[in-house]
Amino acid sequence: MRIIQSKEFDSYWEIESKKTKDIETEKSVEKIIEDVREKGDAAVRKYASKFDRSSPQRLEVPLSEAKRAYDELGANDAALIEALELAAEHIKTFCEKQKEQFTNFDYNMEAGLITGQLVIPIEKAAIYIPSGRYKYISSVLMCMIPAFCAGVQEVVLSSPPMHDGLPDRNILAASWVAAETCGVAHNNVFRIFAIGGAQAIAALALGTESVPRVDFIAGPGNKYVAAAKRLLFGEVGIDFIAGPTDVLIITDGSSPNAVEIIAADMLGQAEHDPDARARTLVPSIEFANHVIAALERQLTKLSTGENARASLGAGGLIIVYETKEEAISIANTIAPEHLELQTHHVDSWIPLLKNFGSLFIGEHSAEVLGDYSAGINHTLPTSASARFTGGLSVRSFLKIVTTLRCSFGDGFEKTRHAAEVIARAEGLEGHAQSAAVRK
Repeated sequence: MRIIQSKEFDSYWEIESKKTKDIETEKSVEKIIEDVREKGDAAVRKYASKFDRSSPQRLEVPLSEAKRAYDELGANDAALIEALELAAEHIKTFCEKQKEQFTNFDYNMEAGLITGQLVIPIEKAAIYIPSGRYKYISSVLMCMIPAFCAGVQEVVLSSPPMHDGLPDRNILAASWVAAETCGVAHNNVFRIFAIGGAQAIAALALGTESVPRVDFIAGPGNKYVAAAKRLLFGEVGIDFIAGPTDVLIITDGSSPNAVEIIAADMLGQAEHDPDARARTLVPSIEFANHVIAALERQLTKLSTGENARASLGAGGLIIVYETKEEAISIANTIAPEHLELQTHHVDSWIPLLKNFGSLFIGEHSAEVLGDYSAGINHTLPTSASARFTGGLSVRSFLKIVTTLRCSFGDGFEKTRHAAEVIARAEGLEGHAQSAAVRK
């Protein structure tokens, strides 16, 4: 864990923000993609034998397995089913509210000139859910429910096979919760495949004998999955190129519980893996030392303490700021995936914060609630990409397209003439003639 003064931040960030290209990973993934492109299912099975726990002969999983996993989980852990169903209902409600913001319209710009917008769901979308050290059952809900609410015609869930040739049972159960919550479990809207890693992304992007080619892929994954998404972008749409997860907490120390809450929230981020980044902005060196002490106390009780300690050692950071303006400038530069704001007069800070994946306002608004159950999406931009994009949402599964309807009138003639003039100025005579012929 490192403590720096705000005046040291620029030099720290210059080093931290430099991205190095992983050439070896890209080469490995390029080979996988070309194999899947040429050999389809056979290549998928070959790489499953190499990298996954099993290589099932049948890649598609009957939906009855998802229902069976749901029933089994309900019998063994009713509290988890109840929690998943609450989270799913919140996510669905939030998604439906989001979708209300995107509507079709026609606008009469001028006489003879009607412009319009159409909101069209993507036809086929895939959700990739990894199954490594942790089982991200929450990501099933976070990715599938926005797709269902958007009206995607076919949603494909892909997750690595376990020893029995099926995806993790809890992942299957969560997929059934998502589908039931959205009322599509019995409508043939979603399919499930037991495929993992870069070969899954390639199969979904390119299509194979068994796997349908999709239009868009969303969901988390390791560096091989991220590389596959990056290399196949253009042949398929993607949500993000995911980097290490991160949190930035801004505090002014006004809460009596601030130290313990900040330490807990930093550890909640750090436990993901050694590459995770937990950072906080504090008002004094004394406060920073209190946070360090709280981290040590809490680490001793944390079952994932080894991961968390490695993460804090590699990239944990406490920045001591002098002014509110300084703290805001640093936060906007970092552009964190998760930004927690734990200050007095919190509403005066919000309009000044521009770059974040999701904002958690006040000490009760723990990032973990956004991760799991509050209804907002946890699939968010990382590696400072919050400078130019937001998180996964219903919008991710919608195409906003435009229309133009023209007829003779003053507005049409002025617009036609302007197009003709601009086309000639650009030297595109064919464009100009296309406008002129309609005079």
